[in-house]
Amino acid sequence: MSQHEQDSHYQHRSPDHMYGSPISGSCITDDATDFKYKLKELETAMLGDSNIFDNYCSFLQNGARNTRPEVDSWGQIMDSISKKDLNQVLIFCAKAVADNDLLMAQWMMDELRQMVSVSGEPIQRLGAYMLEGLVARRASSGSSICKALRCKEPASSELLSYMHILYEVCPYFKFGYMSANGAIAEAMKDENRVHIIDFQIGQGSQWLTLIQAFAARPGGPPHIRITGIDDSTSAYARGGGLNIVGKRLSKLAETFKVPFEFHAAAISGCDVQLENLGVRPGEAMAMNFAFMLHHMPDESVSTQNHRDRLLRLVKSLSPKVVTLVEQESNTNTAAFFPRFVETLNYYTAMFESIDVTLPRDHKDRINVEQHCLAKEVVNIIACEGIERVERHELLGKWRSRFAMAGFTPYPLSSLVNATIKTLLKNYSDMYRLQERDGALYLGWKNRDLVASCAWKCKPGTN
Repeated sequence: MSQHEQDSHYQHRSPDHMYGSPISGSCITDDATDFKYKLKELETAMLGDSNIFDNYCSFLQNGARNTRPEVDSWGQIMDSISKKDLNQVLIFCAKAVADNDLLMAQWMMDELRQMVSVSGEPIQRLGAYMLEGLVARRASSGSSICKALRCKEPASSELLSYMHILYEVCPYFKFGYMSANGAIAEAMKDENRVHIIDFQIGQGSQWLTLIQAFAARPGGPPHIRITGIDDSTSAYARGGGLNIVGKRLSKLAETFKVPFEFHAAAISGCDVQLENLGVRPGEAMAMNFAFMLHHMPDESVSTQNHRDRLLRLVKSLSPKVVTLVEQESNTNTAAFFPRFVETLNYYTAMFESIDVTLPRDHKDRINVEQHCLAKEVVNIIACEGIERVERHELLGKWRSRFAMAGFTPYPLSSLVNATIKTLLKNYSDMYRLQERDGALYLGWKNRDLVASCAWKCKPGTN
C-alpha cells in the first residue's frame, strides 16, 4: 500500500459530533432487544461453535492447564461472572484476547453477551460496544464488522440531529470551544485583520459565539476571515459542502455587522499544504485544533508523521496563537490490553455523564451513543495500524510535540475560566474544572476527559 493510500484511510471527523470512525463503525441494530442475537449470530459465523465452556473444560482435563490462567485467576474470573461484575469480566475477556487464548475468549464473550445491553446501565451500554470491538478484533475484522452486521448509516439529517443532541447534553464541546475562543479573542484584541484557520471546521458551531464577541469589541470588530478544512463525516451530516458552513457564518456576521470572509478548503488534514490555507500578508493568524490532531497519524503509523508535520507547517506561518483541545486519554501507541483498560475507564465516565442528562427512555439516546460514540470505541479496540484512526494522547505528550515544533504556552484567560464555571452550573455538579500547568481540564468525578490549552511561537525561532 502506498503512502498516499495509507493516508486516505484518515478521513477526519468534526468536533461538532466529536466521536466517530469511518473505518470500523458501530453497527448495533436499532432494536435494542435484538442486539445480543445479532452479535451472537455474527460471533458464531466468525468464531464457530459456541459450546465454549465444555470445550474449555475438556481442554484443561487433557493436560493443558499449565498454559491457562492460574487457579487463583480462574477463581477470580468465576467470581466476577457470578457477581455479574461486567467491568471485571470485560477486562478478563480482553486479557484472553490479548493472550490469543481462543477458547477462553470465546467462552467469556458468550458470558458477556448475557450481561450487556444497549438500553441498560452505563456500563452495560458501553459493554455492548466494547464486546462488539472484542468480537471484531478476535475475528480480525475491525474494518468489516459494519458490513457483517448489515447495518446502515443514518440519514444525514438524522446524524446531524444526533450530533446536536450530544452537543447539548454534554459540556465537553462547549468547554473546548469556549476555552479556545477565549484565547483567540485575547490574542486578537488589538488586531484589525484576523485570519482563523480551523483544521476541522465541522458545522462551524465554534465560531458563532466568537463572531458575536468580536462584534461587541470596544472600538469595533476586526475584519475576520475563516479558513475551514473539511472532513467526510461532517460533510455527510450537513448534507453538502463547506459552502453551507460559509453561508451560515456569513449570515451571522452580517447580522452583527462584522466584516467577514470565508475560505473553504475541502481537503483532509493529512493532505493540507501551505497553498491550501490562503495566507495573506497583513493578517494576524490564529490556528485552531479542536478534537482533530489525534486523528493525524504520527511517527508510529506513517513515515510522513502528519501529526508533527502540521505543527511545523503552522509554526512556519508565525501565528499569534494556536489552540488545542483534545480528549485526555492515552490510546495512541499503547499495546492492546492497556489500551482496552484505558478505553473502558474513559468511556465509563463518558457514558455515566450522559446518563445523568439524557434519560434512558429518550427515544434517540441509543442512536446518539451508537453513531456518535460507539464508532470510536470499536475502532480503538478492534483495529491496528493504519485502520486505527482514533489515537488519543495525554496533554503531556502534546506539550512535548508543541515544544519540539517551536511553541511555548500561551496564558489562559481568567475571564474565560469564570465563564466556563458558569456554564457548568447548567449541568451535573459531578463535572469538575481544574486549571493545572497552564491548561484547563474538564472531568467527570475523578477522571479528566478533555484538556484545553493555547500556544504561541517561541521568540526568535522563526
